[in-house]
Amino acid sequence: MVGAFGAHGLKDSLTPARLATWETASRYQFFGALGLQIAALHPRPSILGLSLLGLGTVIFSGSLYLLCLTDQRAWGAVTPRGGLLQIVAWLWLGWKAWRS
Repeated sequence: MVGAFGAHGLKDSLTPARLATWETASRYQFFGALGLQIAALHPRPSILGLSLLGLGTVIFSGSLYLLCLTDQRAWGAVTPRGGLLQIVAWLWLGWKAWRS
């Protein structure tokens, strides 16, 4: 839904580069949500892993959405923190799945 909003609702107000940024944010949000759903299906889901993935997704995608909507470049400095949380979460969830 967010991707469609960017592609159709914002196409006249964002530059092509900002539309590409919006697309990246929506793609990572999709995979974060999918990962949360899959990881939650585990018989003993890792609360830490789920929390890190959820928070990382919100920070990563949210900062990119805010960057696109406000054109405040400072939001771009927040994005890597969300990406790092996502990486740590995927590694943690993979390790926990491998151990079980």
